[in-house]
Amino acid sequence: MVNLTQASNLAARLRNKIAEYDYWYYVKDDPRVPDAEYDKLFRELQALEAQYPELLLHVSPTQRVGGKPLDTFPQVAHAEPMLSIRTETDISDQGAIYFDARVRRELGEPDAVVEYICELKFDGLAINLRYEQGDLVRASTRGDGAVGEVVTQNIRTIHQIPLSLIGCDAPVLEIRGEVFMRRDSFEKYNERQRSQGLPTLVNPRNGAAGSIRQLDPALAAKRPLSFFAYGVGEVKGWDKPATHSAMLDTLAAMSVPVCEERAVVQGAQGLVEFHQRVAEKRDALPFDIDGVVYKVNSLALQQQLGFVSREPRWAVAHKFPAEEQLTIVRDIEVQVGRTGKLTPVAKLEPVFVGGTTVSNATLHNEGEIRRKDVHIGDTVIVRRAGDVIPEVVGVLAERRPANARAFVMPTTCPVCGSHVVREEGEANARCSGGLFCAAQRKQAILHFAGRRAMDVEGLGDKLVEQLVDENIIRSLPDLYRLDTATLAALERMAEKSAQNIVDALQKSKNPTLARFIFALGIRNVGETTAKELARHFGKLAKLREAELEQLLQVADVGPVVAQSIYDFFREPHNIEVIADLLDEQRCGLTLKESEGVSSQALPLSGKTFVLTGTLASMSRDEAKSRLEALGAKVAGSVSKKTYCVVAGEEAGSKLDKARELNVLVWGEQHLLDELDKQGKL
Repeated sequence: MVNLTQASNLAARLRNKIAEYDYWYYVKDDPRVPDAEYDKLFRELQALEAQYPELLLHVSPTQRVGGKPLDTFPQVAHAEPMLSIRTETDISDQGAIYFDARVRRELGEPDAVVEYICELKFDGLAINLRYEQGDLVRASTRGDGAVGEVVTQNIRTIHQIPLSLIGCDAPVLEIRGEVFMRRDSFEKYNERQRSQGLPTLVNPRNGAAGSIRQLDPALAAKRPLSFFAYGVGEVKGWDKPATHSAMLDTLAAMSVPVCEERAVVQGAQGLVEFHQRVAEKRDALPFDIDGVVYKVNSLALQQQLGFVSREPRWAVAHKFPAEEQLTIVRDIEVQVGRTGKLTPVAKLEPVFVGGTTVSNATLHNEGEIRRKDVHIGDTVIVRRAGDVIPEVVGVLAERRPANARAFVMPTTCPVCGSHVVREEGEANARCSGGLFCAAQRKQAILHFAGRRAMDVEGLGDKLVEQLVDENIIRSLPDLYRLDTATLAALERMAEKSAQNIVDALQKSKNPTLARFIFALGIRNVGETTAKELARHFGKLAKLREAELEQLLQVADVGPVVAQSIYDFFREPHNIEVIADLLDEQRCGLTLKESEGVSSQALPLSGKTFVLTGTLASMSRDEAKSRLEALGAKVAGSVSKKTYCVVAGEEAGSKLDKARELNVLVWGEQHLLDELDKQGKL
């Protein structure tokens, strides 16, 4: 038990530390600790102030909602304060049950069954959108709850947010919601930054906040953001519906984005079931959430319940396990990938993050380690969100021990001992061992046998791992020397399954040249490039002998890709493997080759097609292949550069986009006629 003096000193330290973290998070967009660590300090201060009311100061972070607005943005006072809601930190079902019991008690109806609206708790930045006569006139951040920052120009770069509302000309309607960054957008942005040696975002929430606070709207527009509405602020000349759920439905009808993952439920059991349902699908969602939000659905009851301090009595946020936590780096090891890429991996003190225990986290590459200044022994922030591989996103340098050690990338491969190289301009170091390296061998075989390569059905991860680990397969040609008896002797492999794999290998012996090129796993050569190479050269022998100048004549092949192809076919071991695969006595592969033709000479060369809807006479993949065989490029989205959109049954938004841009549209029969005509030219 601490005395008042001790409590006062502790409260002062907590206030200073929280203020420091607030500054780095809200003002500098550079979070120094994960949310879970911040919440722990905040709750500790709240408990201390509750125990000693005389310590509760007006400057305490517990008495305000958010951080100080940036001085570089104009400020605006909110007509209605943007208050935060109480957080229920009990992540079990009890959190929902406690909230329902409290609502019924405060309503004075302990036996009532209360109707609630359940929503997701988005991990982004709260925004207030002010519409006057239906047009967006101002957007502002939450700020400190009373005064926010005007960020209208940056908000206008978010295409999801309507500039004009549909069917609403109210004098004033403020819509409140969350700006956030989808996981796929976050990963693509960071990957692009890493490839250019630029700083990466810590997490999607930081990405959203940092984007909105960019002074230059053009820079903000480079970070793809999304928006969901969850309520309203000031309203004039607009009749609110009777319930919160009806209000969200009305906003959606006005073209305002509203998350579909919401539900109206009855009583505590309904809250519990929603919490469990969302928790099960959390990893599958395309964006980060850190919990769900329960609100009393009736707006009249919301008004009756009112507020306490800075929080409404009628709402609560029910959290999920934190997706960021602190832990210690015990060591840094190196993993070797299919292409030979060396990836440093932090071996961590096990920590519970995002619903699972994490003991490993990626550090991406040596350059990333240097930028983040990660040492062995450091206390670090670890993040895990959805299916994303856990990663170290930051270091608490002030906690670095005296015996911490810097990481040094090995000069030889930790798996096969081959020399480690790094190409000029490349961020990643690579093993030069090729198919000699066991780590690369497994992935190379899986790639070779994949559906879009040699299409050897049944040859999956576990089986390949056994075959390589037991030295049954040392290189690709060994695949075609497998027999039923050898496979059937493996663990969890029945004779029938073994025979199916042998049959699948036999079936794969007559691939197209394009599939074979792709199957070889040449660095920087994807499926489309493999098709272009096969079409241009026609025969493998011509491709093998091609000089750089000849490779650069192939469509979509630039200097980097050309060099990769050239180097691959100048490696004696690769030539030996290919010869073995094509040897009639050893493996017996026979390629479907042609005379070859420059893509520029094909009838549909230079024309981009987009396929949409269902085709009755062929699959989309078959249609794509037939178009590509005539020199066309088949893209996934419609733009002004699109030559033609082929629309099958139930064609959707791509057809609408084509009409909007006046792009040529073909039906299925027109496609068939053109393919037949062009094929005969």
